Amino acid sequence: MIDVFWKIKPWQWSLVVAALGMLVFIFSDGLKGMVAAWGQEEYSHGYMLPLVAAFFVWQKSSALAQMPFRASWLGVLVTLFGLFIYIAGELGTLYTVIQYGFLVTLGGVFLSFMGWRAFRLILPAYVLLFFTVPLPSFLYNNLSSELQLISSQLGVMVIRLFGITVFLEGNVIDLGNYQLQVVEACSGLRYLFPLTALGFIAAVLFKGALWKKVVLFLSTIPITVFMNSFRIGVIGVLVNYGGAGMAEGFMHDFEGWIVFMACAAILVLEMWLLAKIGRDRLPLRDAFAIEGPDPLPANARIQAQIIPSSFYLVLPLLLAVMVVSQLLPQREEIIPERVEFVFFPRDIGEWRGRPDRLEKIYVDALKFDDYLLSDYANGAGDSINLYVAYYASQRKGASVHSPKSCLPGGGWRIQEFSQVEIDASGFDGQPIRVNRSLIQMGDERLLVYYWFQQRGRIMTNEYLVKWNLFWDAMTRNRTDGALVRMTTKVPLGANLDEKDVLLSDFVRIIESPLRRFVPE
Repeated sequence: MIDVFWKIKPWQWSLVVAALGMLVFIFSDGLKGMVAAWGQEEYSHGYMLPLVAAFFVWQKSSALAQMPFRASWLGVLVTLFGLFIYIAGELGTLYTVIQYGFLVTLGGVFLSFMGWRAFRLILPAYVLLFFTVPLPSFLYNNLSSELQLISSQLGVMVIRLFGITVFLEGNVIDLGNYQLQVVEACSGLRYLFPLTALGFIAAVLFKGALWKKVVLFLSTIPITVFMNSFRIGVIGVLVNYGGAGMAEGFMHDFEGWIVFMACAAILVLEMWLLAKIGRDRLPLRDAFAIEGPDPLPANARIQAQIIPSSFYLVLPLLLAVMVVSQLLPQREEIIPERVEFVFFPRDIGEWRGRPDRLEKIYVDALKFDDYLLSDYANGAGDSINLYVAYYASQRKGASVHSPKSCLPGGGWRIQEFSQVEIDASGFDGQPIRVNRSLIQMGDERLLVYYWFQQRGRIMTNEYLVKWNLFWDAMTRNRTDGALVRMTTKVPLGANLDEKDVLLSDFVRIIESPLRRFVPE
């Protein structure tokens, strides 16, 4: 006779419901932000994933019923770690940190409730939930920039297969009579995120060796990239023969829908091929059969499930954090007062500035609160372009875009990259370390200096910027900051050292007035 540990007393179920209720209450701000992100196309699959995870748990219900729950002190430690992540995210009011803290804490609660042997059965359902969390903005921006370049290059190859003359500069496809701009919306992320989640679901349901499941999941990345590139190439061909209207409106969206369905079809074809190879060969209908839980044995004997002591330790932890979170004062982000860039001096020393404006498409993509774009010239015929993007808050998805990832999108290739120190008395007598990059497109070369000016710090490393952003959000309740970039032309054969001196002198000139517009 087989024991079935299915019976849990009502008062014990009430403790489980209470634990989940406290979790939702504690992490409510982060969960609201996560659900709001599901309104974007890239993350719209988030509404479906909790239901699929619940289905995975239901599939294992019979196996769970035959397994007694055991105490897991690891679950208590994981819960503590998740609550620590929550406190850090709450102090910094960084939604992404809170959202990941929720999933870690949820895993710890279930682990302490079930024990590792039982939790392992629902591990795929738990991992699936991580696909519901939006990527941190700086990772999203870097990934989007890389995918735009790859999609542009492969899309041009498709266009050329049709005998069409085309020229590519970064992510701008020039067809002669029309230019296709492969912007963020065309990067393929709106397919990549849903398809990787779909690939993970398919890998869980697929009955085959582990290596087949891994291949099935990882293949979603190249499938997405190649199919999105094919879509861009087809749009280019249609524009060449049918006009600019083929790249806009309904046709653009319709082609995107077709591409996603084609990606899903390729995934099914791949499962069919994987099912046909190896020792564990099965027909596709058996290898990918969506089944319910196995029936319980006829001679099953129902036993009471014992709730482990580790779960009872987790409950006061959740209660304590819930109470503390209400006692903490509501933290409103400090937005420092500053002067808007419209008042930035046009004339600085011997330099005369001419303000310029960015196109709306770039303003919408960069999401800054204020910016400066101005061309400065001196009497010697030298010219420098100055660009400063200021963010009053970098908590809700908006953050500085590193030129290192953005410049290649305009067709520029980085020939040299280093850092230089510039003596500047305005920063406590300390030299300013800036990034130095020589970029080239065709015969045109530019020397670029840039740095991240964030809350009194001058930084060159974008990952150090993110760490200090997190730290200052917790300790100073501020996330404002700016990117400062200046460029000058370097004709072929020109003395590069002279251009370095030119930009270094310009840094010394602007660093003092710039501090009025970028608060310390």
